Amino acid sequence: MRDIRSTPSTDPRPVAQLRGKRVAPARRALCASFAATLALLATACSLWQPAPVDETVRHVLDARPAVAMLAKRDLVLSVSPPRAAPGYDSTAMAYVQKPHALDHYATHRWADTPARMLGPLLTRTLEDTGSFRAVVQGSAAGLPADLQLDTEIVHLRQSFLAKPSRVEFTLRTQLFDVSDRRVLATRYVEVVEEASSDDAAGGVAAANAAIARALAQVAAFCVDASAGLRPRTPPAR
Repeated sequence: MRDIRSTPSTDPRPVAQLRGKRVAPARRALCASFAATLALLATACSLWQPAPVDETVRHVLDARPAVAMLAKRDLVLSVSPPRAAPGYDSTAMAYVQKPHALDHYATHRWADTPARMLGPLLTRTLEDTGSFRAVVQGSAAGLPADLQLDTEIVHLRQSFLAKPSRVEFTLRTQLFDVSDRRVLATRYVEVVEEASSDDAAGGVAAANAAIARALAQVAAFCVDASAGLRPRTPPAR
């Protein structure tokens, strides 16, 4: 019978040490795979998170005063796009708590700039008077106009310097004779309206009430200042 003997290893290192060197690369590969899985899960979780909700409340100016029929003027009135003084030429809603310091609400804004919302309100109010042959916005379609109305918002703010708070609205108005290129009249319309509540909602309601009163005054101003002015072009027959 043949004597079967195992052949001794020629590597003098212990068997456990050899096995450890073979296991180490596999362990590193497993760790790398686990780290990649965690990174993929983190990315997926960030994608599944809901988008941040915009909590901003946007308000509009939509005042429409009840205007009485005024004296008839056979004139075409052009309403220039209103302008606004610095601090009031954005959608930010302004308020004051200290003299000479203007602040803005964080989560309440105008839907558009007050000047841009005021333009259509001016045009509609002047049309409601029935005093003018036509009221146009700017130089619409190149129509010849007899009068031009320029306006600028000087103030539109909620003041907390007194209780209850109040909205202060100041509008500079200037009426021009287009044909003679002269200023017929200039007026500052100043309106103060108490707010029903000392917050943004109360300020918006008071702003609309103040602007309604101001629009009625602007309409009367345009009719009065254009008295005696002859039309640039005769009416179509």
